[in-house]
This record gives sequence, structure tokens and C-alpha cells, in this order.
Amino acid sequence: MSDLQREVSELESKSATAARLFDIRRIIGGLFVVYGVIVTIAGISPSDADLKKAEGVHINLWTGLAMLALGLFFLVWLKLRPTAPPTPGDVQE
Repeated sequence: MSDLQREVSELESKSATAARLFDIRRIIGGLFVVYGVIVTIAGISPSDADLKKAEGVHINLWTGLAMLALGLFFLVWLKLRPTAPPTPGDVQE
């Protein structure tokens, strides 16, 4: 019986790790940070045509910074409130 219990506990720990790895906050936060960096870099030195089109507002810069802030918010939220590992009773068949 001890081999079976050890195997079950091993599978439970792998399941908890997979649940934390694929938390949607990690995916959303990571994508917003990556896209925020790209848009911020594009907004640092806009062309005159871009500024004229946006009526003098550095829209790419502000949007990129907002995306960075939102992405960092999701990642900090994930760090402060990690998902609880699923308990064996939560599985519905």
C-alpha cells in the first residue's frame, strides 16, 4: 500500500504544479508585458506623421506604459495570491 500512496501523492504534486504553471494570470500578464515593451519602444520616438495622426499625443508610448502596468499587475497578483492546489475531492467525473 505504501507504493500506491507514494504514487498518488506524487501525481497530486504534479497536478498542483501543472495547475500553477497554466494559471491564466501568468499567460495574460506575460503577454501584456511583452506587447507593452514592444509598443513602448515604438512610442519612444514616433514619426511626425504618427504624431499628426494622433493629434500630438504620444499614443503608443502611453498605451505601451498602460499595457506594462496591467501586465505587471497580473504578475504581482499571481505572486501574492497563488492558486490553491486542487484537492482530491474536487475532481468531478
